[in-house]
Amino acid sequence: MAFGRGGKMDGRRPSSSSSSFCTTTTVVVFVALCLVGAWMMTSSTVFPLEISSNKKPVVKQQPAPVNFGTSEDAASGNTGEGSGKFEDTDNNDTTVPEELTNNEAPEKEKSTENMAEKPEEKLEEKEPAPPNEKEETKDMFDDANGKSEGRSDDVKNDNDGDKKDENTNESGDEKPDGERKDDQEEKSEGDATQEEQPQIEEKVEETGEKEQSSNSNEVFPDGAQSELLKESNAQNGSFTTQAAESKNEKEVQASSKSSGDETSYSWKLCNSSASTDYIPCLDNVKAIKKLRSTKHYEHRERHCPEEPPTCLVPLPEGYKRPIEWPKSRDKVWYSNVPHTKLAEYKGHQNWVKVSGDYLLFPGGGTQFKNGALHYIDTIQQALPDIAWGKRSRVILDVGCGVASFGGYMFDRDVLTMSFAPKDEHEAQVQFALERGIPAISAVMGTKRLPYPSRVFDVIHCARCRVPWHIEGLSCGMLLLELNRLLRPGGYFVWSATPVYQKLPEDVEIWNAMSILTKSMCWKMVNKTKDKLNQVGMAIYQKPMDNNCYEKRSENSPPLCKESDAADAAWNVPLEACMHKLPVGPTVRGAKWPESWPQRLNKTPFWVDGSQVGVYGKPANEDFEADNAHWKRVVSKSYLNGMGIDWSKVRNVMDMRAVYGGFAAALKNQKVWVMNIVPIDSPDTLPIIYERGLFGMYHDWCESFSTYPRTYDLLHADHLFSKLKTRCKLLAVFAEVDRVLRPEGKLIVRDTADTTNELESMAKSLKWEVRMTYTKGNEGLLCVEKSMWRPKEVEASM
Repeated sequence: MAFGRGGKMDGRRPSSSSSSFCTTTTVVVFVALCLVGAWMMTSSTVFPLEISSNKKPVVKQQPAPVNFGTSEDAASGNTGEGSGKFEDTDNNDTTVPEELTNNEAPEKEKSTENMAEKPEEKLEEKEPAPPNEKEETKDMFDDANGKSEGRSDDVKNDNDGDKKDENTNESGDEKPDGERKDDQEEKSEGDATQEEQPQIEEKVEETGEKEQSSNSNEVFPDGAQSELLKESNAQNGSFTTQAAESKNEKEVQASSKSSGDETSYSWKLCNSSASTDYIPCLDNVKAIKKLRSTKHYEHRERHCPEEPPTCLVPLPEGYKRPIEWPKSRDKVWYSNVPHTKLAEYKGHQNWVKVSGDYLLFPGGGTQFKNGALHYIDTIQQALPDIAWGKRSRVILDVGCGVASFGGYMFDRDVLTMSFAPKDEHEAQVQFALERGIPAISAVMGTKRLPYPSRVFDVIHCARCRVPWHIEGLSCGMLLLELNRLLRPGGYFVWSATPVYQKLPEDVEIWNAMSILTKSMCWKMVNKTKDKLNQVGMAIYQKPMDNNCYEKRSENSPPLCKESDAADAAWNVPLEACMHKLPVGPTVRGAKWPESWPQRLNKTPFWVDGSQVGVYGKPANEDFEADNAHWKRVVSKSYLNGMGIDWSKVRNVMDMRAVYGGFAAALKNQKVWVMNIVPIDSPDTLPIIYERGLFGMYHDWCESFSTYPRTYDLLHADHLFSKLKTRCKLLAVFAEVDRVLRPEGKLIVRDTADTTNELESMAKSLKWEVRMTYTKGNEGLLCVEKSMWRPKEVEASM
């Protein structure tokens, strides 16, 4: 019987339960084998081909390569020289970021969808690409994603830009199917959001309050980002070569290792009698002691140490964050500028008063005890043609005191360059800067002031204690320096006792000034009194042409030689002569600039296509491109992309201004910008003044003529890399630390190795790194100064 049951299984009809079990088992095994086979074919053949084809059109959208705009070293006075190229970013500013950021993730998603729709697609059903086309496609994919060998380990957030193609091994060869399969499994278990990251070679770090986003346009806005991208575009058609990328990257890494995080810095406090107010080039006691004479204020001029200091200036005890503008015009923290002598000496003239924790500034001065605004309006009433804030925009205030005159000129839309010597009145310039009013420490002594010729619309002197009518070497030499600086047709406002008092000394000075100004062809257009303040003023106008010079009966003061460069102003001795006025309709100074604010964005009439601009274009196109460029960078990046609270920013310096585009772009902010044209850069400072902005010449291998802790923000566009050939970068950074206020910001745009080196220095000072961004060999760095000071003091100086 048992055997008989077994015989039914051998060719006879089985029971219903056994039949159902066998059928189910067979179907499950068959389906499983089919699925495994289909999965293996799709993972090994479809995926890499889809990625290559999807990447190709993205890379083709990249703009044509251009050279990055830098200016070559040029002698002072050679406006427009420079062999570097400046790119016009108007037409292609957003092409690369938009393609890479907005299109790349959807294309990856599309390739995934294709795989899901065709799970059983076979290899032979897909037409293989020719070998050379596959290789070309792979290269473009690599370039689009910034792939290069030897990627540095210090990248903060590379957005997957440095990852290799997951279907190639480290040597660049295709991986076997087994390795590809393993990679797919690992990828599926990893961070799914990585596919949505933009494939750009970048390094971004933000420690501000702004939230990071996977879209790089939110981290670093289009204008500035694409500008960096284009600057690193390369050398072989629209695409760089792997050899060039790798070579550049190795050089960057080598430089970073030699001068980056591995470098240790030993900071010490400066050991100077000036202590918290130390200005190296004005407090050089050894050099001052060696002077043969101080009769012409030689001891107040610049005498820089042979070796620039690398020490740090200590903070005053109880130092606080400065009060914000406009409240700072009226009061500052006493602990930040702890000086009382000026209040004792000038308090009755309403210069400054002490009140508890504050120093108060009632807005008065020696010639305007009842307030600067009334005094300013008195000048306007005496000479309506002066037209504050329209015809007259940029003025020079000589012997400014605490700069209340310049501080209230902001209410009339006038920009005032104020200056006074250090220590003539204790800390007067420091008071001005703490209040948020532009000023520098300088003196009318034996050298020209660091400004170009014929740039100031008005020059003002209110009891400025300058002996205009005499000068030991030659009569009127100091007034002749003002003549060099004053724009043809500009005004000199002189408010002093000789104008309105009849004491013998005053009468003598007035008679001497009358003779001197007449011989200089200055015309006195008004002499008036301010009844409220009980003072008087005389207003003179400089001629617009040379007619008067040619008609003088005596050649005194003499005209300068043709070889005398009127714009040369860095350490140039004064000369007792007058420069001829410009002749010709296209020469600077031949006519008055446009009224403010139209002059800000209008190309100066004397900048035209016959000249070559700093960046290699015709000068007028160069100017316009630079202006548009900085408008985009400032609006899309600096104002919105760095987490800077601009309500706390007042005193700003552009350490390497070209045409003043950075300052012009900040017009609507409550800031003023000191534009510095380095002495080894093309002399574009006259263009900056023509725009209704101001600035000065400076050599960054020396300290700047300002007190410590006087600027809220410093901006340096490709400055430090140029200084490396002439200066010790450590000393320059120590000067940056001296000038910048605690919690102040430094923004650097420069080569990647330079920004890496500066970042290392900033970290050694315990500064906060707000942002770092690199693309190719270009970098952007934003850091914030801390309150930290070392405890150790350097050896006696």
